[in-house]
This record gives sequence, C-alpha cells and structure tokens, in this order.
Amino acid sequence: MLDLLVIGLRLAQYGGAVILLGTPLFLLYGLRATDALAQTWPRRLLVAASAVVAVASAGGLVAQTSVMAGSLAEGLKPASLGFMITGTTLGPAFLLRAGVALAALGLVLMARPSRLQWMVLVVAGLIVSASFAWTGHGAATEGLGHYPHLIGAILHSWAAALWLGALAALLVMVTCHQPGDPLSDRIMHQALHGFSGVGTVAVAVLVLSGLVNSWFMVGIDQIGGLVTTPYGWLLLAKLGLFGVMLALATSNRFHLTPILAEALDDPDDLRVVVSRLKHSLAVETLVALALLGVVAVMGTLAPVSAMVKGM
Repeated sequence: MLDLLVIGLRLAQYGGAVILLGTPLFLLYGLRATDALAQTWPRRLLVAASAVVAVASAGGLVAQTSVMAGSLAEGLKPASLGFMITGTTLGPAFLLRAGVALAALGLVLMARPSRLQWMVLVVAGLIVSASFAWTGHGAATEGLGHYPHLIGAILHSWAAALWLGALAALLVMVTCHQPGDPLSDRIMHQALHGFSGVGTVAVAVLVLSGLVNSWFMVGIDQIGGLVTTPYGWLLLAKLGLFGVMLALATSNRFHLTPILAEALDDPDDLRVVVSRLKHSLAVETLVALALLGVVAVMGTLAPVSAMVKGM
C-alpha cells in the first residue's frame, strides 16, 4: 500500500511540475503579451499545479520515509523524518520542491499576471523539474559518466515539461474557447502555431537525452534486459506511449492546424475543426498522463543495468 502511495504522489508531483514549467513558457512564446494577459484560464491552472506540487511533495516526504522506516506510524516519527531530511538526498529534494511550489503559489495568488511573473514561474518550474533528476537514477551513476548522465536526465525532464505543460495549457485553452469571435479564433491559431515549432525542439531534446539516459540505464551489452526485467518492460511501454503522442502531435501540427487556419473565416467549419482539435488534445493528454504514470513506477525500480549485473 505504501509503495502505491509513493507512486501516486510521484505522479502528482510530475503532473504539477510539467504544468508549472510548461504553461508559463507557453504563455511567453505561444502568445503575444497582450493576448496572453487577456486570458483568464492560466491563473487557475497555475494555482492548481503549484498547490498539487506542494502538497504531493510534503506527502511524498512522509510516504518515502514510511517506506524506509517500514510503516506509516514509524515514518511519521520526528526521528525518522529528521533522518530523511538530514541523512539522505531525497528529503531535501522533497522540501525544495514543496518550498518552491509554495513560493510559486503565493506569487500567482498575490501578484497580477505579467511576463515577469511568468518568467519567475519558469525558473520555479526549472528547479522543481530538475530536482527529480538530482535524486533519481540520473544522479546515481558514478565515475566519469556521472555528470553526462545527470545533465541528460535534467534536459529530459525539462523537455518533457516543455511539451506536456504546453499540451495541458493548449487543452484548457481550446476547451474554454468558444468559436465565433474572430480575434479569439486567431489567438487560438497563433497559440497552436507557436507551440508547433517549440514542440519540435522539445521532441528532439527528448530523443537525444533519452538516448543518453538509455546508454547508462540499459547499455548496448545489456539490451536484452529490456524484455527480461520489469524496468525494461516499462521502458518499452514508455517508448510506445511516446510514439502515440508523437503521432497525435504530428497530426495536429501538419493536419489540424492548417485546416484550422483555412476555417477561420467559416464559423461552421471552424466549430467542426475545434471539436476535432479538442478530441485530439484530450486523447494526447490522457496518453501523456499514462506515460507519466509509467515514469512514476520506473522511478521506484532498479534500472536494467543494475538488475542484469546483479543476476
């Protein structure tokens, strides 16, 4: 039960982190300043993301301590929590995530939306996303491979947040959109077009950093472990889900976005295209959620390289 709680809280932290980084970035590059400031949905989304990261990080600290201590009752003891915070790298990472998320929440609640606010939130998102790599498999490699693996893991986290956080923002934006207002319609198309180029960069970084990570987590000489270990099976599942997301994103980029541009002057066609776009983004978001779930489970398992060596 505690293991499931750890996985669930990991998933919540991942989901909140990608929105905390990807959404303000999307507002900065995907929309003009005046158009972005006119939107009402980003504040609610960012408040929810910050709160989820803060609560799930605090809960994650208790859950992970309980796993190490053997029970929830033992994990709640001050001595156990104190050891987790002062004697491991996991404890400070949980506190860092919770603290940064609380600061981000306060900023969103107390300050008016602005480009400066979004820039600060991007920094907060970068810190929160990188912290997963600092305490994950990427930081466990020793010797000459330590920093290349760690940097690859951090870049992988950032690229994933750039893509998935913007995806969540797009879904909320399109869901809230009511076709018929020419200005609003063109803002939505502008946002989709702006995300297309950045999304391509994110995918490229994901692929390259993923190859680096796989070199350390699997290795050429242990590639057979992909089909003989739980970590390998989950990695294959992750790659499959990534492929589905890539296919959906490609369809949006090269099919639905151009059709949307053509339908801007025809309200009837526009409603149909927007409906198809909502469906596509919703499916892509569900696949992304499943992918994050797989990653949350993978974070609790030893990588292929460690498991094969231990056999």
